[in-house]
Amino acid sequence: MIMNVFVIGIGLIGGSLAKDIKSAFDNVTVYGVESNEANLAEALTLGIIDKKAIYQDLQLADMVIVSIPVDVMVTELPAILDAVNEDCVVFDVGSTKSQICKVLENHPKRRNFLACHPIAGTEFSGPSAAINNLFKDKTNIICEVELTAFKLQERALKVFQAVGMRIRYMNPVAHDKHIAYVSHLSHISAFMLGKTVIEKEKNERDIFDMAGSGFESTVRLAKSSPAMWTPIFKQNKENVVETLEEYIQNLTAFKEMLLNDDYEGIYNEMNNTNKIKGILNRNTVKQEIE
Repeated sequence: MIMNVFVIGIGLIGGSLAKDIKSAFDNVTVYGVESNEANLAEALTLGIIDKKAIYQDLQLADMVIVSIPVDVMVTELPAILDAVNEDCVVFDVGSTKSQICKVLENHPKRRNFLACHPIAGTEFSGPSAAINNLFKDKTNIICEVELTAFKLQERALKVFQAVGMRIRYMNPVAHDKHIAYVSHLSHISAFMLGKTVIEKEKNERDIFDMAGSGFESTVRLAKSSPAMWTPIFKQNKENVVETLEEYIQNLTAFKEMLLNDDYEGIYNEMNNTNKIKGILNRNTVKQEIE
């Protein structure tokens, strides 16, 4: 494949995709488009991109990867589609899908757009966070695939396969509902756990001296970028509120069992929840087989 690949937003996801695409294909030139000039310069220095670019250059693109905050996506994606040629595939990597798909449903070049969400990442951000093989054996959710031109689907799928992604198809509404439970709620829990500890433990040495691997792994997501996650919570507000209500109910029930010295109930709750190990293990085995 000889391609001009444009990456708009060169952080963890966009940068990691750029690195893997360059590794997987010969004769690929990666162009970087960034509102942050420091990030653009860093991406060029690190070899993540080959050249700097602007929107006016998008007519040269065979593929455009849009990796910017989801609130910016809803305003920028129509302009990006306006700028590309008829044979270019544009896909996003946003963690919400309904509003993005809605804003593009009547765009003249809707056939050029593929709505995606690679479920991969770390708590770090910026070009220096980009790593090789981030997407190996990770799931990429694709929404409304039937609205994308088939030959452009094929081009994107070849790239997804080359970087090691597994593909699952889902409608945008279902995606946003399910991702609120398995991703968005996890981030809120991490942020609020971190907040609770910081407010209670005024002496930071106590936190660092007593924090074990359990606390570190649980609060890891609180290091994620607020600039990225606040728009996600805003766009998926209805689903996030629903998951929070259910989570709060479970926390309240756990507190009541403690207050009532119901340790058998606590044991049963934890024992029943241990089933999640089997679910996660089955999913891991399934991924390895696939």
